[in-house]
Amino acid sequence: MASELEPEVQAIDRSLLECSAEETAGKWLQATDLTREVYQHLAHYVPKIYCRGPNPFPQKEDMLAQHLLLGPMEWYLCGEDPAFGFPKLEQANKPSHLCGRVFKVGEPTYSCRDCAVDPTCVLCMECFLGSIHRDHRYRMTTSGGGGFCDCGDTEAWKEGPYCQKHELNTSEIEEEEDPLVHLSEDVIARTYNIFAIMFRYAVEILTWEKESELPADLEMVEKSDTYYCMLFNDEVHTYEQVIYTLQKAVNCTQKEAIGFATTVDRDGRRSVRYGDFQHCEQAKSVIVRNTSRQTKPLKVQVMHSSIVAHQNFGLKLLSWLGSIIGYSDGLRRILCQVGLQEGPDGENSSLVDRLMLNDSKLWKGARSVYHQLFMSSLLMDLKYKKLFAVRFAKNYERLQSDYVTDDHDREFSIADLSVQIFTVPSLARMLITEENLMTIIIKTFMDHLRHRDAQGRFQFERYTALQAFKFRRVQSLILDLKYVLISKPTEWSDDLRQKFLEGFDAFLELLKCMQGMDPITRQVGQHIEMEPEWEAAFTLQMKLTHVISMMQDWCALDEKVLIEAYKKCLAVLMQCHGGFTDGEQPITLSICGHSVETIRYCVSQEKVSIHLPVSRLLAGLHVLLSKSEVAYKFPELLPLSELSPPMLIEHPLRCLVLCAQVHAGMWRRNGFSLVNQIYYYHNVKCRREMFDKDIVMLQTGVSMMDPNHFLMIMLSRFELYQIFSTPNYGKRFSSEITHKDVVQQNNTLIEEMLYLIIMLVGERFSPGVGQVNATDEIKREIIHQLSIKPMAHSELVKSLPEDENKETGMESVIEAVAHFKKPGLTGRGMYELKPECAKEFNLYFYHFSRAEQSKAEEAQRKLKRQNREDTALPPPVLPPFCPLFASLVNILQSDVMLCIMRTILQWAVEHNGYAWSESMLQRVLHLIGMALQEEKQHLDSVTEEHVVTFTFTQKISKPGEAPNNSPSILAMLETLQNAPYLDVHKDMIRWILKTFNAIKKMRESSSTSPVAETEGTIMEESSRDKDKAERKRKAEIARLRREKIMAQMSEMQRHFIDENKELFQQTLELDASASAVLDNSPMVSDTTLTALGPAQTQVPEQRQFVTCILCQEEQEVKVESKAMVLAAFVQRSTVLSKNRSKFIQDPEKYDPLFMHPDLSCGTHTGSCGHIMHAHCWQS
Repeated sequence: MASELEPEVQAIDRSLLECSAEETAGKWLQATDLTREVYQHLAHYVPKIYCRGPNPFPQKEDMLAQHLLLGPMEWYLCGEDPAFGFPKLEQANKPSHLCGRVFKVGEPTYSCRDCAVDPTCVLCMECFLGSIHRDHRYRMTTSGGGGFCDCGDTEAWKEGPYCQKHELNTSEIEEEEDPLVHLSEDVIARTYNIFAIMFRYAVEILTWEKESELPADLEMVEKSDTYYCMLFNDEVHTYEQVIYTLQKAVNCTQKEAIGFATTVDRDGRRSVRYGDFQHCEQAKSVIVRNTSRQTKPLKVQVMHSSIVAHQNFGLKLLSWLGSIIGYSDGLRRILCQVGLQEGPDGENSSLVDRLMLNDSKLWKGARSVYHQLFMSSLLMDLKYKKLFAVRFAKNYERLQSDYVTDDHDREFSIADLSVQIFTVPSLARMLITEENLMTIIIKTFMDHLRHRDAQGRFQFERYTALQAFKFRRVQSLILDLKYVLISKPTEWSDDLRQKFLEGFDAFLELLKCMQGMDPITRQVGQHIEMEPEWEAAFTLQMKLTHVISMMQDWCALDEKVLIEAYKKCLAVLMQCHGGFTDGEQPITLSICGHSVETIRYCVSQEKVSIHLPVSRLLAGLHVLLSKSEVAYKFPELLPLSELSPPMLIEHPLRCLVLCAQVHAGMWRRNGFSLVNQIYYYHNVKCRREMFDKDIVMLQTGVSMMDPNHFLMIMLSRFELYQIFSTPNYGKRFSSEITHKDVVQQNNTLIEEMLYLIIMLVGERFSPGVGQVNATDEIKREIIHQLSIKPMAHSELVKSLPEDENKETGMESVIEAVAHFKKPGLTGRGMYELKPECAKEFNLYFYHFSRAEQSKAEEAQRKLKRQNREDTALPPPVLPPFCPLFASLVNILQSDVMLCIMRTILQWAVEHNGYAWSESMLQRVLHLIGMALQEEKQHLDSVTEEHVVTFTFTQKISKPGEAPNNSPSILAMLETLQNAPYLDVHKDMIRWILKTFNAIKKMRESSSTSPVAETEGTIMEESSRDKDKAERKRKAEIARLRREKIMAQMSEMQRHFIDENKELFQQTLELDASASAVLDNSPMVSDTTLTALGPAQTQVPEQRQFVTCILCQEEQEVKVESKAMVLAAFVQRSTVLSKNRSKFIQDPEKYDPLFMHPDLSCGTHTGSCGHIMHAHCWQS
């Protein structure tokens, strides 16, 4: 057919080439109705140039279009030969300071990590090489196509917005200068006329939906019966399906079918058959029939050749407009005016609006062409960029809905232009204030997620394929919200505050729908049959992570906004969980004389959710109250009195208990979906707004409640309350229950609970929780990562959380904490931790996985052995808490905490009778170490007028209360120091005892009583002195409270004998261990050595100081001092008896000092060795 048409086409070409562009332009200049004249010209010539056969001839078509259609327009616009007219316009134009180069797919782009306002600000290669950013830290990527170079945009760069080329254009620029002043009025009028007609024509024909007839003013007189069977692209069918279908439908070879399919994929549509209507309709029916079995059929239209011709020229025309406006900023301004001018139909009737709202109906090629035109016109003119942004925001909901129902990738949607608008700080701020953009984005997002459960929470469980597809597409709205928030305001207006808080309200509604979603129940008996859907909820959480962080950053910038946001967030949380006790059975818990009312709730039996974004947002805002000091400046404006700490801690605590139970193997039957959720909960991508915030929320709760109450509630949630509240429960439990799994589970739960307490007290490196800054936080992360092993740069970056700008902050601090070891011939360069940073290592760092913790412990112990140090890994010295969290440390010295410590140590002392683990003991030792470090810091920083209220050393020196009368924690530690089965922990126990003595020394030195011993001699005291230290109350406190102690004297005397029995046994054990050490040393008499001879000098007498066990007063032993006595117990003894059967007739008259030769019985006198004032004993 093509060969038959060839002579006819050539004949037409000759007649067409005889037409003159200059004459046509002249006719148009004299026409009274220019629109009608131009439309007639197009109606006559366009079908003669385009679509003359089954295959296009692009070069010929372009040549004829330039000669017959575009040429007259250029003549008309310039009023002279365009070869002279356009250079004149270009010369008169002031060159733009914006680059605006539109990137092609795969083109390299550069972003400066130091100067870019956000990661979307990029430069083309030419601008980058000519800018200051080439010497900075930069990121190089390849473009996906569609964006443009931001060189010259002062809002995109903190420094160096211009390259050398565009800097030349800024010297004489006045920001408000109208570019039309460089054009004559005639040129302006002609340009306006031709742009208005041609732009309207292009929009009208591209959005035309009829397949067989043209608009009335473009209809031809003679209409031929020539049609195209037009195949359109979709993202549903595969290449193979399309190729196979085409081979059957149009009877082509596989090679031709591959060519068709490739063009359809690239351009969005392609004619696959040319001929009369019947011929094309037949091909269409075959294609539809073959592709509609499993999915929706391929889109196919039978279109008249003249419509296809006009649409092809419409695309050519838009490209032509894009190139013409490049000659002059004035021409660009006119095109923008034409595009945004409202039509006769009012709202959304401008040409730009019509194109945007029909975006999803256009094919891929048409979309790309008009998007590029928008970028080179509307987005390059600062005045009209703002007006276009307003139009885009007003139509946002409709555009996003079109995108969600469309199946093309986002890069081919007009919705993708949001990145060019929302990332401009001034535009984003203006759209939030004037168009309420934040609220619009969030509400649009929520409108597409209508699948909810009975409580109104998102439900992804029974998603259909279509709902899952929509969910994937609607996630792009979260990206738009991120773009809007990425640049923080420096100044707040009342309007901005109001609209941001309205957006914050909408955001809270979104989080409310996520609070408690995907609840899970422990599977008992048999394994779960079907793995539940969990990925959608976590995908949503991951996408929102940076948005949640940025919301908090915005709130932190303005005190009024922060206070209001805090109130709103608390109100929503109370709506979600205000009635968390409803329907639950109330119970009362009691340990160590403390009682608390709570509810009976078992994580292992009830529903529990890992998704708690409202709680976590409130935790973040609470920290900001502390960090910004708003909590101290305006306490009356905050609802702190309304806070219910038990409500705040309940759900985060359940979540952490769930993790502990999963680690204990109690949820194995719930399958991998739960394991994956726990993994991501702790993973670097999610933890900042999940796990970390749960810890902060518990810290918030503990800081506002009695630590004893908190610990009892925690024991109850961990299902360990019975073990620690019932005397000897552990022994009974281990003897009665033989099931190893249950014993192991309980041990793991106790370990996890102790780990949680360590985290609550030790994790204070978030600014606002502890007195630190963001740099300290990053340093600590790096120190602990490098404590595991030396790491390469890339490995280290992956282990650190990224902010919204994809920055970790590592480069700013790495040199302070690590050395870089250059690579050898092979291998990678590695960062190694500086030795002086090892002291900051915390074995129970909360971001360690179990494997990482084990590796770090092994690496640090190995390092200590190499340095010939003991292998103890004591807790590091921590920064002080901020005032809002200061009371947190009291958890370490609370009665319930001491009870837990004492119980576990007792299990370890009597290690055969109880089910316990070394990990459990190691955590208790770590907690004791933390408490000692805390007390030491309190003593170091205390001033004269303040009394140190943290008295952990005193409390661990006291034995347990009746009826148990267990030894003191200190005594048990000394016992464990020599236990052969705890060899690995000896160094840690030794460190604890050494630190205890150092604190004791500090307390003694701060008192007024004389102190004779040095710290060294204290460390080498005999076992008797150690026993004294166990009971010793701090001297200065004893003197202040003398009357109180004396009032309790009678009570102490009543229990004195029982207590001494226990202490006496410990003394024997300590004496035995001490004597074993002294066995090999030379014997030395206890009497004072005296020198004789001519050079004899006076021997100084040794001064002896003793402390009264009752009044705690210390005095020197002298003849003139008050009398000191020892309590003694005299009893009958038959240890050496030779006649045990002999019975004493009258015991009252028997003289124990006179012993019968048969040694039937003797006298034994025993004393505890504790010294008292004679008058104290008598009173």
